[in-house]
Amino acid sequence: MKKKLYLSLLLGALAAGCTPYAAIRPLQTLDDMTYRHPVKKVRLPQSGYTIAYTDEGTGDKTIVFIHGLGSYLQAWNHNIDGLRADYRCIAIDLPGYGKSSKEPHSGQMSFYAGVVRELVTALQLQKVYIAGHSMGGQIALTAALLYPEMVQGLILAAPAGFEYFHKGQRQWFRDVMPPDAVRQTGAEAIRSNLATNFYRLPADADFMIADRIAMRSASDFAAYCYAVSQSVKGMVDEPVLDYLQDIKAPTLIFFGEKDNLIPNRFLNPGPTVGIARAGASKIAGSKLIMIPNCGHFLMFEKYDLFNREVKAFLDGQP
Repeated sequence: MKKKLYLSLLLGALAAGCTPYAAIRPLQTLDDMTYRHPVKKVRLPQSGYTIAYTDEGTGDKTIVFIHGLGSYLQAWNHNIDGLRADYRCIAIDLPGYGKSSKEPHSGQMSFYAGVVRELVTALQLQKVYIAGHSMGGQIALTAALLYPEMVQGLILAAPAGFEYFHKGQRQWFRDVMPPDAVRQTGAEAIRSNLATNFYRLPADADFMIADRIAMRSASDFAAYCYAVSQSVKGMVDEPVLDYLQDIKAPTLIFFGEKDNLIPNRFLNPGPTVGIARAGASKIAGSKLIMIPNCGHFLMFEKYDLFNREVKAFLDGQP
């Protein structure tokens, strides 16, 4: 029953008659999306993936921004604009997402962490701060566990990985979002799904809805849907909860008090703060910031607060 309800919310149905998104111009490929900041690309010699990224600002400290499930590097637009005066800000599209190449992959968190490491090496960055949202937070945690020499610090925005799922729940996740479920999501359901990420959907988030609707016609959309499905499996296949105590990097953690996604409202309903505090308590010396009247997409919804706290955190590091 819970799975059916989740799929119903996920898939939805296109409203009869006119839709406010009818005028959106379909995309030929995901590479045709318009990004706010100039996009660069680098081919990673070991994995063979071509990674799209933006590179803004300068400074002694470099932040690598990793987006969440189904998202893209534009999720960080407000943060790049707010932080690039003081730091080098590099935001990436993960393999299968956005303007990066779409070859099939496992979706495992260790795979994505390895891609981040390759990118850091290719750009000759040495040590970096990694900012990750949701799934990107779990990737950041995985990178800190696997490649501690690369990670100068962590900035986690509503990170996945703090919530415990038993065996049956993990299988539920593996089954609930097949590629066809992603592919068949209608326009109104796309808007509803994004709105669930916010306490109040900001008007300037509408471009994310338009992009997600427009990409349904793209020739590489099926590859994107596969990557999203694989990523869900990757999160539950490689949990990090039992290893958080091994994180040694300075860590700043944010959660919105009105997060609708963490904890999972179908499997573990309850307040976000309990999950947030339990996870943060395992990372020695970490700082947890709970943001009132804020949802899951906190770095976009409350970007001024987020940017201010990130700057204070980074300026306090050697």
